[in-house]
This record gives sequence, C-alpha cells and structure tokens, in this order.
Amino acid sequence: MASWIGMISAVQRGPQVEQTADLVISVVTITKAALTHSAPELRRELLFELVSNEGIRIFTLESSDAVDPPPDSALMPEIEAIIKSKLGADTRFSSRVNGTAGFWISFKIDDDGYWLMLERERLEGLTGVQWLGWATVVGALSVVGAALISSLVNLPLARLTAAARAIAQGKKPDRLPEKGSKEIIEANRSFNQMVEDLQQVESDRAVILAGISHDLRTPLARMQLELEMAKLSNEAREGMQSDIGQMDAIIGQFLDYAKPTEAATFVPIDISELLQDTAREAERMLDIHVSTHIEEGVHVMGNATDLRRVFNNLVENARRYGKTQGSDFTELDISCRIKPHGLGKRVVIEVQDHGQGVPDDHIELLLKPFTRMDSARGQANGAGLGLAIVERVVLRHNAELQVSNREGGGLRIALVMPLAS
Repeated sequence: MASWIGMISAVQRGPQVEQTADLVISVVTITKAALTHSAPELRRELLFELVSNEGIRIFTLESSDAVDPPPDSALMPEIEAIIKSKLGADTRFSSRVNGTAGFWISFKIDDDGYWLMLERERLEGLTGVQWLGWATVVGALSVVGAALISSLVNLPLARLTAAARAIAQGKKPDRLPEKGSKEIIEANRSFNQMVEDLQQVESDRAVILAGISHDLRTPLARMQLELEMAKLSNEAREGMQSDIGQMDAIIGQFLDYAKPTEAATFVPIDISELLQDTAREAERMLDIHVSTHIEEGVHVMGNATDLRRVFNNLVENARRYGKTQGSDFTELDISCRIKPHGLGKRVVIEVQDHGQGVPDDHIELLLKPFTRMDSARGQANGAGLGLAIVERVVLRHNAELQVSNREGGGLRIALVMPLAS
C-alpha cells in the first residue's frame, strides 16, 4: 500500500502540475481575448455567461484589495513558474481576495489590471476521501490476492496434514500429487516414498511374525508333548509347563502388538454387551471379583476382535498387578457411560483395580513397550506389552487412552471413544 501511494504520488505530480498550469493559462488567455475583442455593450452579458457556465469571475484589480498569499500546496511553486513563463513575470496569485476564497490570478488588458477567479475544486487533485476510496479498493484487492496465494500454499500442506493424520490412525492415505512448487514436490515425493517404505516394513513384519509363530510355537508344542511323557516329579513338571506357557504367552503378545488394525473392518459394535461378556469371563477366574456399572445399548465403531483383546489385556493386567492390598484377590470395577465431551458426546469406558497403583511420575512409562512396573505393582511375568497393545489399538479406533491412579488406591484406565453414527 505504501509503495502504491508513493508511486502514484510520484507519477501524478508532473502531469498534475502541467495540467493545472495549462488550464489556468488557457482560461486566462481565452477570457482576455474574449473581453478584448467583444463589443463594450456585450461585455456584461459575456461576464454573466462566464460566471454561470464556467464558474469564472472577473474583477477589477484595485490597489486597495486585501490579497492573501497563494494556496499552500506542494505543487504551487511549479505551477506559478510555468504560468509566469507564459503570462508574464508580474502575474500575481492569491487564495483569497477581499475575503472571497478561490484561485485568484491577475492579468492585464492594456494598462488595466483584472482578477480572474476560478473555483478551487477545478484545480485540486485527489481529495482525502478519494485517496481513502482508492486505498480501500487496492487494500481489498490485496487481501483477495493474498487469500488466493495463501490457499494455493496451504492446500498442499492441508493434504500433507490429512495424509499424516491418516497414517497415525492406521489408515492408508491416498498418494499425494507431485506437482506445484519445488519444495512441495520434494515434500510430497518424500512422503509418498515414506508411505511405500512403511507398507513394505508392515509386509516384512507380517512375514517375520508368521515365521516366528511357526518356528517357535512348533518346538514349544513338541516340548510340551515330551514333557507330558517324561518321568519327572510333579513340581518339576509344573515348573516347566509354567515356563512353556509363559513363552507361548509372550509370543502371543508380540503377535498382538504387531498385528495391524484395519479401519476398513470397523462396524457398529454393542460395546455394552462386549464389556458384559468380558466381565463374565473374568468372574470365572478364582482370584478376581468384578463389579460392573455398564449403560445398556451403547454402540461404537470398531473391530470387535481387537476391542475384546483390549479389554482382556486390561483385565489380565489388573489381575496380575492390581491385587488388593493384604489380599490374594483382585477387585475390579468396569463401567461404561455416555458423557458430554466438547461439542458432542463420547463413550467413556473405565477399568479400575484396588491395588497399589503406580507413582505419578511413572504413569507414562506404563504405555511404553517392554516396560513393567514390578517394583510398584508386584512381580509378574510377561513381555510388558499389555498396555502398549491397548494404546496401539485404541489410537487406531480414533479414541483416547487415559491412565491415572484411582482415588483410594489402584490404577484407573479410561477409554474415550466416539459414538457410532
């Protein structure tokens, strides 16, 4: 805007000076010629015509006239110089004569002096209101142009953000177009290559895990069979069977952690019924007591198998680590309610035990793979992937996992999920 105003001012100055000077010179010359060559009896009618149609007034120049200085304008010195060079060096200028405002200029016919007065508006350039109007128009066009350029810049970034969010949710994003500026092309090309590499990694991992499942579980089954046939004491047999069972469970955890959750498999699920089934299965264990507060008929979008695995992991985590203090039993509370959340509603699922809990500064460590808080929650076996599996599945269901200590002791794990539409 400042550059535009400066440019207009610089470009306008010369033509405006010349135009104004030419106008004054033409008016004075034509008026002087008309008065000189008109018949004396017609001069009054001529003067009336000039005032009525052209806004030009002619007065006799008197020595007693009260004459003010010429208009205070940055262009006035240049205008005066051009006019004086054409009409004579004795030409006078004034902004007010005898109290009447206007653009006054003197001229002579023979030895008689006269004042010619023009209306000030005919000689003024752009007014403040006109400048404001033009500035508003240019400002509006600048904003429109900036918005257009911004949209062209932000659109590729919006696509990149949406694709990155899709990857975070376990979805396969559409390939980004490799066009635009050099930086956008490089970013999109790198992102597309990253997506292809991730897919290849997922494929390789699936092959490796299938090999692990076959190559490790087959020898474990053979060891289990040989163990049953071996002549061992009951204590030794039970110990070895426990070790083999733990190895098989750890292999299962690795497979569960690495298994992808495809959003394409999501369907409406009665989460209330699924939680009731989980609670009934948990009650069959001899060392756990479950109390439920589950709202009926709550539906979410998801994969039933993966969500069942999540709830089983939470129950098993509580059974192993959440023993009530001074007891060999685990008291477990399972609840499911619909609560207001932001501008809408969400399903809040809570699984709480009555154990010792964990130190507040160690809660984040629970979600890291291969981490167990044995020092805080008692010794237990496993690979430390239970809550990591839970978080992985929850995030791919576009849900939120909250881990905190329960009031009164124990661990509280909450899942905040969107309702099925």
